[in-house]
Amino acid sequence: MAEPREPGRASRLAERSSTYLRSAAEQPIDWHPWGPEPFELAQRTGRPILLDIGASWCHWCHVMDEGTYVDPEVARLLAQDFIAVKVDRDENPEVDRRYQRQVGALTGEGGWPLTAFLTPAGEVFLGGTYFPPTDGHGRPGFRRVLKEVARLWREEPEKIAENSKAIQGALERMRSARTHEVQGLDAFEGQVLSEIHSSYDPVNGGFGMAPKFPHPTAVALFLWDGRANHRALSDERAAETLRRMADGGMYDQVGGGFHRYSVDEGWHIPHFEKMGVDNAALLTAYVDGFRRFGEPRFEEVVRGTVGWIREVLEDPVGGFGSSQDADNAPGDDGGYFTWSRSELKSTLEGDELRFASRFFGVGTDGRMPHDPEQNVLFRMVSLEEAAEGLTLPGGPGRALEHVLAKLRAARALRPTPAIDRSLYADINGRFIAAVAQAGATLGERVWLADARRAADRFLAHAYAPDHGVAHRLDGDGGHGWGLLEDQVAFAGGLIELGGVLAEPRYVEAATTLLGLVDREFRGEDGLLRDLSPRLYDGPSLGALKEPSYPLEDSPHLSANSAAAIAFLRLSSLTHDDRWRAKAIALLPSIAQRVGHSGLFAAGGALAAGLAGGEPATVVVEGSGAEAEALLRTARRTWHPNAWVFAGHPPPPFSLPDEVAANAGRGPTRALVCFGRSCAPPVTDSAALRKLLDGGPSAAAA
Repeated sequence: MAEPREPGRASRLAERSSTYLRSAAEQPIDWHPWGPEPFELAQRTGRPILLDIGASWCHWCHVMDEGTYVDPEVARLLAQDFIAVKVDRDENPEVDRRYQRQVGALTGEGGWPLTAFLTPAGEVFLGGTYFPPTDGHGRPGFRRVLKEVARLWREEPEKIAENSKAIQGALERMRSARTHEVQGLDAFEGQVLSEIHSSYDPVNGGFGMAPKFPHPTAVALFLWDGRANHRALSDERAAETLRRMADGGMYDQVGGGFHRYSVDEGWHIPHFEKMGVDNAALLTAYVDGFRRFGEPRFEEVVRGTVGWIREVLEDPVGGFGSSQDADNAPGDDGGYFTWSRSELKSTLEGDELRFASRFFGVGTDGRMPHDPEQNVLFRMVSLEEAAEGLTLPGGPGRALEHVLAKLRAARALRPTPAIDRSLYADINGRFIAAVAQAGATLGERVWLADARRAADRFLAHAYAPDHGVAHRLDGDGGHGWGLLEDQVAFAGGLIELGGVLAEPRYVEAATTLLGLVDREFRGEDGLLRDLSPRLYDGPSLGALKEPSYPLEDSPHLSANSAAAIAFLRLSSLTHDDRWRAKAIALLPSIAQRVGHSGLFAAGGALAAGLAGGEPATVVVEGSGAEAEALLRTARRTWHPNAWVFAGHPPPPFSLPDEVAANAGRGPTRALVCFGRSCAPPVTDSAALRKLLDGGPSAAAA
């Protein structure tokens, strides 16, 4: 009988690039990384495969690693009857996507850790998420599960085959149910907006009930609808959602940046991991919210989020890491981010302590369920209410600055949750776009330099014109080619950065990437597959042999909708209508597949809305204070598809003929066009804002 691997013995995972895999190297499990070897071994030995998919930021993955996978009996059972495979979902999103779908079709649940039992051919026959070593947490113990699965495998192979067949049947039914009658894009937008409005929480803002995820794409759709269709309700709900998230515990009130989601519907208590993909999307939402509504609180959140990104995730050589863990030690649950009364008393005193306790709701709805002494800080009352009756030199605003500085200093002395510094192209593309937009809006040139360094590093070391951008970048170059999300997200980042800086080489690289997407990733109905059969360099194993189409937001923008938006943004930047035509050709197939998906179709509806509107181009001519004021106004005024240039940019940027013909023929002024129709020049910031807010109708007036 095989014995479990001795703890501390050399592991196949010890030298892997993945932080998550390396962290499991000392477990007594004979783990295999994803690849042909474990599948071949399973075929030779006739054993089933245990597939564990998780991530370095995942709290329950840590719980299972620190409890279940160090249990000697679990190790013995795995060594005796199974081949164990461990996958980092950030490193192999294409593997995670397919097996989440298969386990979900069987059990109706998904998430991380994903625990799946596969045939040697890679087909799921049983699965779930977290399992404790012995019965508990309302779940069967993994020892019992492993014994029963091994018995089924030996004694009832017909049940294994039935389960595998049932999963494939369920997946086929899901595919069929997701295909709806073809409808016009206007009808699609209206239907999605109606469904999202029906899911809006009028008490707390946001969408749905607990657990409550941020849905930044739904907020973006509301912003578009409020402006394009003059629907005040959409504007009001977008603004209220942004306010409630900003004031809740899901936003780190001390260190900036957003946690993954809220476990309660009031945004008080978060799941504490901080994800790069979420923070990039939320940063964009708050930049747009600040441009649209001008609220100082939204600017504070933009600055706080960029501050966290730069302090925690940024690589000084260039690029942004992928996540910060929820925990700082085994058995921890958010200890780094929470505060007891005694910890606050040791940091603050007197009226400052009273002010902070009132303002941050200490002892109220932010108490941790497993330890009510620990509090998540959230903004419960206004500064003025918190300061009532207290002596605070400099007023409540200055008091808050002092409180936050002291809390940051105290928290810096705690053990810090681990940071996954892996550089992934999809996450970096999103960060490049968001940080570039934030830097342009708030006039922070150092942020633009951060975005530029990230783009330059990937272009230098993980990009080839005929292969696109690699998924992961490390000291040895790029790894993992041929994934759609990398090409689309990175191209989107280059478009935003190139437009902000008016720098041709970024736009040229983005054009190459989107051309590659158009040629290499097409599948059924013109939709885009998540990987290119020609460019993908990973092994085609198990479920990877099946095509997959990322269509629904999850909750960040899906790759197909992101591609449509990137096509539209490139078209508006270069005035090349071929890219707009590609977006318009893609959108009906997206609408047909996700027509009744509500929140998860927000990205497709947003792309459809942008396709039906006119992009804006602003060229500010002149120099000095007047020109700077016009630029500042243009960059701080929200339009869903606008570009702002200081002077006339070089090719491949293209301007409407009317603007190009009148270059430099007047004093300091702003030239504004919607599509190819231009308004008379404006020289006043208030008139410029009114023109951008009003759109083509204001230009024609």
